[in-house]
Amino acid sequence: MIGGGQMALALAEGFTAAGLAAADAITVYDPDETARERLANRVAGIHFAETASQAAATADLVWLAVKPQQAAAVGREIAGEMEGRTLVSIAAGLSTAALARMAGTPQVIRVMPNTPCLVGRGVSVICRTEAVSAAAMRRVLALLAAVGHVHEADESLLDAVTGLSGSGPGFLALIVEALADGGVKAGLPRPLAQSLAVQTLAGTGLLLERTGDHPAVLKDKVSSPGGTTIAGLGVLEERGVRGALIDAVVAAATRARELGG
Repeated sequence: MIGGGQMALALAEGFTAAGLAAADAITVYDPDETARERLANRVAGIHFAETASQAAATADLVWLAVKPQQAAAVGREIAGEMEGRTLVSIAAGLSTAALARMAGTPQVIRVMPNTPCLVGRGVSVICRTEAVSAAAMRRVLALLAAVGHVHEADESLLDAVTGLSGSGPGFLALIVEALADGGVKAGLPRPLAQSLAVQTLAGTGLLLERTGDHPAVLKDKVSSPGGTTIAGLGVLEERGVRGALIDAVVAAATRARELGG
C-alpha cells in the first residue's frame, strides 16, 4: 500500500480480520510517522517500506491510497517496479488511463470506496482495464468484500459514484448533526439527541437494505394523515432539502471529474 491513511488502515484491518491476508504480507509506505504508528498499533505485524518503489516491489497488488494530487509523483516513483503487477487505485477522479500512464502499467483496477469501510460497512465500486487478469480481479473483489459491499460498474459511472457513495458519508453526517440539533432545540439533552439521530439513521438504512423497499414506501408508511412525520416532511420540502441533496451529489461528481483532469 502506497499511503497509510484512514482508508489504508480500514483496508488492512479488514483484510487481516477476514483472514484474506496476513499482516506480515502487507507492506506500507507512508512518510508520516503518525500514520505508521497507527497502522502498527492496529495491524500488528504489518511491514513498512522506506520508499514507495520499495513497497511496490514487494507485492502483486499495489494499492495506491494517496490524494489525487500526489498520484502523479507516486506513479513516476513506482513505474520501474510495476511490470507484472496490478495497480489498485482508490484515488478519487483519476481514470484508469491516467493511472496507467502515471505508473507505466496497463494493469489497473480503479476503486471508489467510502469511509464506512472503517467499520466493515463500506461501499466500494470497482472497474478495471482489459489487461487485468480475471484472477487479480477476483482477488480484489474478495478483499474489498471484507470491508463492506462491492459493486462492479462501467468506468464512466465512477465520478457519479464518487458524488453519491464516496461523498455521501459527509452529507449524511451533516444530516445527523442537524437532526441532533433539532432534538436539542425541542428539549432533548445533547448526548441523547445525538444517539437517537445516529441510531435512527443506521436503523433506517438497515431496514431499507433488508426489505428492498423504495425509500418512498418507508416514508409513506410512517406518514400518518395529519401526523408528526408528514408535518416535518412538509417543512423539508418547503426548504428544498431534497433538491439541495441532489445538487450536492452532482457538485461532488463534478469535482471528481475536475480532479481527474
